[in-house]
Amino acid sequence: MGKNTEDKRTTHVVSGKGMTGRDEFTREITLRICGSLEIKESLRSAFEYLKEQFRLEALVLFVIDERLGAVRRIDHASENVALPPQLIPLPEGMLQKIAARNYSEPFIVDIEKDEILGALAPVLKIEGNTHLIVPLRIRGELIGGLTLQASGEGRYGEELLELAGCLAEPFAIALANTLAHEEVLRYQAILLDDKRFLNRELYGDAADGIIGGNTGLRNVMEMVRQVAPLNSTVLILGETGTGKEMIANAIHFSSPRKNGPFITVNCGALPENLIDSELFGHERGAFTGAVAESRGRFERADGGTIFLDEIGELPLNAQVRLLRVLQNREVERVGGKRPIPVDIRVIAATHRNLQSMVAEGNFREDLWYRLSGFPIMVPPVRQRKEDVPALTRYFVAVRSRDLGIGVPPSIAPGALQRLMEYDWPGNVRELENLVERELILHRGGALTFSTILPSSEQKDMSLVAGNNRSLYPLNLDEANAVHITEVLKLAKGKIDGPGGAAELLGINPSTLRSRLDKLGILYRRNRNVAG
Repeated sequence: MGKNTEDKRTTHVVSGKGMTGRDEFTREITLRICGSLEIKESLRSAFEYLKEQFRLEALVLFVIDERLGAVRRIDHASENVALPPQLIPLPEGMLQKIAARNYSEPFIVDIEKDEILGALAPVLKIEGNTHLIVPLRIRGELIGGLTLQASGEGRYGEELLELAGCLAEPFAIALANTLAHEEVLRYQAILLDDKRFLNRELYGDAADGIIGGNTGLRNVMEMVRQVAPLNSTVLILGETGTGKEMIANAIHFSSPRKNGPFITVNCGALPENLIDSELFGHERGAFTGAVAESRGRFERADGGTIFLDEIGELPLNAQVRLLRVLQNREVERVGGKRPIPVDIRVIAATHRNLQSMVAEGNFREDLWYRLSGFPIMVPPVRQRKEDVPALTRYFVAVRSRDLGIGVPPSIAPGALQRLMEYDWPGNVRELENLVERELILHRGGALTFSTILPSSEQKDMSLVAGNNRSLYPLNLDEANAVHITEVLKLAKGKIDGPGGAAELLGINPSTLRSRLDKLGILYRRNRNVAG
């Protein structure tokens, strides 16, 4: 195609009227550039259209990357022509020269008149070709440019510059979006790297770091090591407060999914009218208040593990949808019309007897069979009392740090034995709460845990507090009453003098009598014997 023909076609586009001229050109090129989220596809579409208007063999989108001190090619569309390298390092001081040159309007490259481009001509492969550059600016700042290239010299005339000006705004927006997306991906990579690092720090030895893993939880951790590498659904059973979530953590972070998300859902804490939306997500307009689409917990767990705690609290209608997820590995949002595939592992946990719930009609039998393929029973603390000392020391260290106590206090001789003799109806959670309470009340010296009594004495001591409740938890006055009564028993009712209760408690006898009166503890004043 000769130069005269190219000029005629370009002149027609520039001088045309209405939608047949420049307006149509601007509309069409904008639609092509903004018609796809993929910059490569947008460039290809724009290239196909532009080469119908004039001679065009390459379309190159580039950015001036100040961080790298280079011109970086973002993408291109071409017909087998030589292109410059993807990254062109700029000589020292060149960035400042480009800023001072203040490129703003499209121009045809003339290496003899442009010092900057003349210096870059060898690497830009300008010789023997015609290059038209459209500077791209966002809010007045030069961020990069668009190069239109044709083989041979003198292919473009001045009449093409006005038309090229129509490309500046849509391509600047496309370039800005691409750079923003690059930045998001860069930060995503940083966050993922940080997450992996923190996961290794927190849970890298999850299976080996659980207290009691080699003693009271030895059998449990052996089951964890067996099932973790697989993709099997796991059901964790055990009383409230036994640490079922820690076992779920250990399974996930010992599995091939450890770098994926670990999403925890407390089924008992979700309002019944929001369960479907929270678990499975919803589409915009699915119900009143659904002003935007929302991913559910299952979608967020894609590529990782979802932990459904208190699965026994899930209503029957949500159980049906959960069963479909387990069977088909896909979810359907509330108000949605298409299934969304999810790559997830499901770990469930409950303190309830699901088999009894099945018999009562409160839990689906088919869901029970789906969940219970590999059950793990976590024993209560009363069945693994050998773990109590290690758990206590761990909680003392952790809670001291949380409470801002610089040096964790020591544990008094005999205190650990006292803790081991207690039955711990609240399991690990009760022990943790007790340690925190003891640290808050701590006024120096070693921790004695004196409010906890051996199981054999719990029934008797509950009567001291004036009711039939178990000993713990008590309020502070009740705990003091229990402790003082025990000390009075040890002192055989004696308050004053050597070996008396006041001496054992480290307080003045008159102060002790005042507390006895305040707490309502009866004692024989004349004989100093507790009544």
